[in-house]
Amino acid sequence: MDTTRGSKEMVILAGNSHPELANLIASRLGKPLGNVSAYHSSNRETMVEIDDSVRGRDAFILQTGTKDVNNNIMELLIMAYACKTSSARNIVGVIPYLPYCKQSKMRKRGCIVSKLLAKMMYKAGLTHIITMDLHQKEIQGFFECPVDNLRASPFLLQYIQESIPDYRNAVIVARDPGSAKKATSYAERLRLGIAVIHGEQKTNEDEQADGRNSPPLVEHSRIMDVGVGVPALAAKEKPPINVVGDVGGRIAIMVDDMIDDVASFVAAAEVLKDRGAYKIYVMATHGLLSSDAPRLIDDSPIDEVVVTNTVPHEIQKMQCHKIKTVDISILLAESIRRIHNNESMSYLFRNVTLED
Repeated sequence: MDTTRGSKEMVILAGNSHPELANLIASRLGKPLGNVSAYHSSNRETMVEIDDSVRGRDAFILQTGTKDVNNNIMELLIMAYACKTSSARNIVGVIPYLPYCKQSKMRKRGCIVSKLLAKMMYKAGLTHIITMDLHQKEIQGFFECPVDNLRASPFLLQYIQESIPDYRNAVIVARDPGSAKKATSYAERLRLGIAVIHGEQKTNEDEQADGRNSPPLVEHSRIMDVGVGVPALAAKEKPPINVVGDVGGRIAIMVDDMIDDVASFVAAAEVLKDRGAYKIYVMATHGLLSSDAPRLIDDSPIDEVVVTNTVPHEIQKMQCHKIKTVDISILLAESIRRIHNNESMSYLFRNVTLED
């Protein structure tokens, strides 16, 4: 009997979130997708049935975050737990876009949801995570298992060099000061200049009141009161929108990790157009493109929106011809192969700095 057979094999399981990407990855690995079905019962409970044996094998579960995010998570957790109870050797979650990664800080009187999700994934049985371009790199510290945070920037840089005519006349634009590090990284690799949009109405959560600035209740105390009290925190005032850097007569390329609500990108594009940019591109890893994003992009000065296929967006592409897709399945397939063969992952991070 060949006792090494099970330990040498892998099984690739895919949820319902992104079947097209799962098929691309399986094709590049030369492996068929495992027989698994995930569906809802009559009472809307998620049911998972795995028909292939996973005993002693490396199980790779492909699932990404989409608009049906909560069902995506339950499918992943149930599949992972099913593999765990079926004695899989390793259970690796391949999650190109990690759901809830924007909720990685304490807000108001809520909680850090991404940490909760990390604990749930680990408890369900995941022993390793492969993901791409986390919204905050510190999220890796929430997991009690190894996390490989891959980068899509080489693919987007290649697109700029091969598909944008006269890209040497471009300038990399940070949509807000918080994106300046990523923009600087792109600019240094392309040997281009950088511009930063300052004064834009921020959409991130940093400006939301969370109650920590509320004055404390007045209480009698034995501590001497000098009559000054707690100084009030001055309210922030947004300066007029301004572009720091020259974009006149240049191609403006905005870079970010995700495009969800496009309103801020459209507002930035209008400012860049007013400052003389003659072409405007938006590059991002995750194209969530929520709400009426296709219509807003179509009516905006943006010439192209380039995203990877970490999240399915075929419907949005049919609604807006400006949306282009870069395939990153080869990177995910190579990471799966290396983990399965116990090879180093450092090759996939070559020439990648912490600012990416």
